Amino acid sequence: MKTITFAIPCYNSEEYMDTCIKSILECDPDAEDIEILIVDDGSQKDDTAAKADEWEREKPGIIRALHKPNGGHGSAVNMGLANAKGVYYKVVDSDDWLDKEAMKPILAYLREQCSQPEPTDLVIGNYVYEKVFEGTRTVMDYKNVFPQGREFGWEDVGRFKASQYLLMHSVIYRTQMLHDIGLKLPEHCFYVDNIFVYVPLPHVKTIRYFDVDMYRYFIGREGQSVNEDIMMARIDQQIRVTRAMIDAVDPSTEVPQRKLARYMENYLSMMMCICSVFLRMSGTPENELKRQLVWQYLKHHRPKLYPIIRRSILNLGTNIPTPAGKAFGLGCYHLAQKVFKFN
Repeated sequence: MKTITFAIPCYNSEEYMDTCIKSILECDPDAEDIEILIVDDGSQKDDTAAKADEWEREKPGIIRALHKPNGGHGSAVNMGLANAKGVYYKVVDSDDWLDKEAMKPILAYLREQCSQPEPTDLVIGNYVYEKVFEGTRTVMDYKNVFPQGREFGWEDVGRFKASQYLLMHSVIYRTQMLHDIGLKLPEHCFYVDNIFVYVPLPHVKTIRYFDVDMYRYFIGREGQSVNEDIMMARIDQQIRVTRAMIDAVDPSTEVPQRKLARYMENYLSMMMCICSVFLRMSGTPENELKRQLVWQYLKHHRPKLYPIIRRSILNLGTNIPTPAGKAFGLGCYHLAQKVFKFN
């Protein structure tokens, strides 16, 4: 039995995937209960596929190379989940890495849970924005939100700050829970990590938080999906993901745990805010129509949720229907960008 499966989606990742893989192996070099799935998502421009096979030969029984036609990040996450043998499932992007010291207590806890009749559903650690080219880093922790040193439920959770969200980087899910809910991410689409950390939450009954800087999130690589110009170009995919989240669950009516419902409402508010900001940023009539349509979609499909999201502070500020309002909303976005270092 494998304690945890680490899935690494790789698409033309030859330059940096070794750093990611080595960082996972260094968490416990002699462990045999760790599984690493290198998911080659149809790479053709470099030697990602050959490198994945080489790693499998070097670490048989620990590393497996999975090859598939190109289907996007979500497709690679899906394939990793379908092939995972670990009790727990963790996605690590190929340009990111894990901190071996931070992983020691987390791995010890996961191993302990494997012998329990009801293992913890969700294990959480901190993540760090690593702006390597600037030589800066920003730690995102949850000390004010989650109890430490024990398992807990949603009723024990504190208040999230405006800058605090659970990202794919910070979560480790119990694999069987993801299978049980039939989680499947859209293919040929970026930003599906938002679905990964949003849709399973109502099914999570037990949580454990470690105040350690587990995940190192590389920011600043050319061509990265969170690059502002690229986000502008891929705004239709952002809208697609936001609509999928709207369709998946209505936290205002379907989530009985009030603290969780409030968090999910805030998360969806953030997603709607991103859509609004980038659609207004372009200034084209076509994108203004798209902005109106995504709000109409929310109103039509989730009429009780709509006023909660529309009247949130984030969306009041970024959807003021005047040129001055547009300038104000974009100014707020760029201020938040500087403060929170998110791209």
